[in-house]
Amino acid sequence: MDKIDIKILSLLQENARYPLKYLAEKVFLSSPAVSARIERLEKQGIINGYHASLDTITLGYHITAFINLTLEPKQKPEFYPFISACPNVLECNCVTGNYSMLIKVCFPSTSELDSFIGQLQTFGRTETQIVFSTPVPHRGINISEISAEDTSEETEEK
Repeated sequence: MDKIDIKILSLLQENARYPLKYLAEKVFLSSPAVSARIERLEKQGIINGYHASLDTITLGYHITAFINLTLEPKQKPEFYPFISACPNVLECNCVTGNYSMLIKVCFPSTSELDSFIGQLQTFGRTETQIVFSTPVPHRGINISEISAEDTSEETEEK
């Protein structure tokens, strides 16, 4: 990965719908060359998808919450399919600390959140924090600080 790849990745994180022509102008390459670079980054697993950012409030999902859950390791084979099938789960992370799972959810109402928490409590103890505001929304990583030399060395090792 070189400085041009890093610039392309930064631009795609900013807006994944930028036309190839626009990206090519920004990195001073042809559109086919940029397309080939993007395809290579996808094949390497560096780009693993393209997503739309939705306004949950406008869609009627007024409650965003983080739920901590204690989970015994032996419960993971049952829990992972359960949590993967829950459409209101935005993210589920296995974490360190007093709890083993950190789950980000979004619901239209507190009563629906409460019902979901009841389902989770069949797996273990929960603690929930409801989000009041989000001063820093989800964003991509700042890859402009990654050294192109560092990434090329890592790529060569793989």
